[in-house]
Amino acid sequence: MLQKNDVAPDFTLYATPDQKITLSEFKGKNVILAFYPADWSPVCSDQMALYNETLKFFKKYDAEIFGISVDSKWCHLAFSQSRNLHFPLLADFEAKGEIAKQYGVYDDEEGECKRALFVINKDGIIEWSYLSPTAINPGADGILDALETLKTK
Repeated sequence: MLQKNDVAPDFTLYATPDQKITLSEFKGKNVILAFYPADWSPVCSDQMALYNETLKFFKKYDAEIFGISVDSKWCHLAFSQSRNLHFPLLADFEAKGEIAKQYGVYDDEEGECKRALFVINKDGIIEWSYLSPTAINPGADGILDALETLKTK
């Protein structure tokens, strides 16, 4: 798993069926990547709902959040609409888990992303990362603490 001071690998992934997002387009902003196993699972649903409720705090730190799983862009669209999410879910679908593998958070045994968080600074460098047990929602405190640290730099 990538760690503090590693360069965040760039990527381009589908955010909607007809829109892609490229990480490097967000240089100059702080970025939060929330890798998670699967849309519709109870823990993932709770985790994404929490981040949706925490968006105003992320914005105070000039941070954008992206959820990433191996689900398809169509699955993400349905999940996002059903949960009324206001941040992009990115489809690491083809080649399956390619971006999760670059970040060192792909679970080969399960064929899905591990539950992992990354805070990337405005220069594209990882400032904080955390690997959570799959069955546990990691919450937002670690993200907010990492963003607060960036604020003082």
